[in-house]
Amino acid sequence: MQINLSGKTALITGASGQLGRVMARTLAGCGANVAIHYRGNAAKAEELKTELEAMGVRALTVQADVTKLDEVLAMKETVKAGLGTVDIVVANAVIQYQWTSVLEQAIEDYVGQFESCVLQSVHLAKAFVPDMIAKGGGRLVGINTECAMQNFPTQSAYVAGKRGMDGVYRVLAKEVGEHQITVNQVAPGWTISDRDREAGTERSESYESTVPLKRRGTDQEIANVVAFLASDLASFITGAYVPVSGGNVMPAI
Repeated sequence: MQINLSGKTALITGASGQLGRVMARTLAGCGANVAIHYRGNAAKAEELKTELEAMGVRALTVQADVTKLDEVLAMKETVKAGLGTVDIVVANAVIQYQWTSVLEQAIEDYVGQFESCVLQSVHLAKAFVPDMIAKGGGRLVGINTECAMQNFPTQSAYVAGKRGMDGVYRVLAKEVGEHQITVNQVAPGWTISDRDREAGTERSESYESTVPLKRRGTDQEIANVVAFLASDLASFITGAYVPVSGGNVMPAI
C-alpha cells in the first residue's frame, strides 16, 4: 500500500518555510504537482520549485498575503491557470512573533494570530472549496499545534489563533462532507527542522522528558501524516485533530 497523489494538484501555504519545504517535497514524492505559496521569500520558493521539477512533477510559485481574501482569490486563479484545479490545500503559513505573558502581549499579536490562523482558513475555504465541490471531492489539511491543548504560559496569542482555526475546520468538515471533501488538522509537537540540524539543537532533555516516546519529532514525520490525510487512504477521515507529538498530547474521547 502506497500513497499515490499522481494527477493531483496541491497548494501549500508557507511552502518556502522550514516545515513547508518538507511537506512540498513529500507530496511531490507521492506524485502531486505543487503550488508553492510564499509571502516574502521568493528566492527560497524558486529554489524549491527547481527541486520539485527535478523530481518529475510540475510546480509553480505564487506570492500572496493569506490574511487578505482578495490576494487568496487571485492566488487561486494563478494556480488554476498554471496547474489546474487544486485538489489538496495545506494551510501551513503563520505569522511569527515573540511569546510573552497575557499582560505583556501586544494586542497586535492577537490580531496577527487571528488573521493568519482563523482568517487564512476561511479565505482558503472560500477560494478553493467551490472548485472542489464542482469536482466532487478534495482535501483540506490545516497545520495546528500541540500548544492548542497544552495552554502553557506565554502561548496565549498562538493558542487563541489555533483554537479559532480548530473551530473553523470542525464546522467546515460538517458543512462540506457531503461533497466528499475532507477537512483535517495535523498538530505537531516541537519539531526538528533543518534549522535545528544546522545549529545542532535537535536535542532538548527538558522537553523530551515530557514526551512518552522520549524524543522530538521530525519535519518528515509531520509531512508523512499530511500526505496520508491528503490521500485516498484517508478518504473516511474528516473533522480530525491529529497530534503528531510522540504522545505529548492525547485528546480525550
